[in-house]
Amino acid sequence: MEKLVACVQKKPDAICRLICFPWAGSGTSKLAKWGRLFNDSIEVFCIRLPGRETRLEEPFPKDMTSAVNEIISVLLEKLKEKPFAFFGHSFATYLSFAVALQLKEKYGLEPVHLFMSGAHAPNSASFLAIKSLIPPDEIDDLLILMKIVGGNSEFPSDEDSWTDTVLREDARILHTFSFEKTDMTSPFSCDITYFSGSDDKIFDAKGWQELTSGNTSFYELPGDHFYLMKPSNQSFLIKHITRSIENAGL
Repeated sequence: MEKLVACVQKKPDAICRLICFPWAGSGTSKLAKWGRLFNDSIEVFCIRLPGRETRLEEPFPKDMTSAVNEIISVLLEKLKEKPFAFFGHSFATYLSFAVALQLKEKYGLEPVHLFMSGAHAPNSASFLAIKSLIPPDEIDDLLILMKIVGGNSEFPSDEDSWTDTVLREDARILHTFSFEKTDMTSPFSCDITYFSGSDDKIFDAKGWQELTSGNTSFYELPGDHFYLMKPSNQSFLIKHITRSIENAGL
């Protein structure tokens, strides 16, 4: 599990695990640190895909299905142990959603809360438009990559694992993800919270309301696509996520 998951502070008595999925082109260095910021009731797992950090020599996932299958095969027993929630930002919103969808469909497991950030809802026309920008075998232009997997900003200058190769491969993974809501039944019953930066591009996020029978809430925080890097916004996220999980009746 250590290959896939970064956990900087183990909390065996935690009532819930927060599974964090980093944005495209990145590793675990930023979100894994959240493990030290939450109280002892929440343990943080941060997902590390192949092709970065300690998995640098491993081949990148060939598609979204491969990435999802690895995550579930490694985490399934842990997810059965105690309640869990997901946080995904940008590209990782779709990865976390795809993992949650398969967990629900195949194993009857559902997060107690989905925290989504900086991305179009997967059932929106805007998301489909992103995928039509360029064929995945021609993804080379950095500006186009940013349109596909990011918003209005440059990647953090201190991102220690970012490379254009990793970004390109993550964009290819995103190109293989598809979701179409074909009936009136919502795939989830948990609450969903969506976060975005006030200076980021406009994301089509309202579609999240169609994907759960639970409550859906939206928060706009000051900043660009990487608003969550600001200490004040990070503090807000930690407090809001903690409150939401503690109010989930675990």
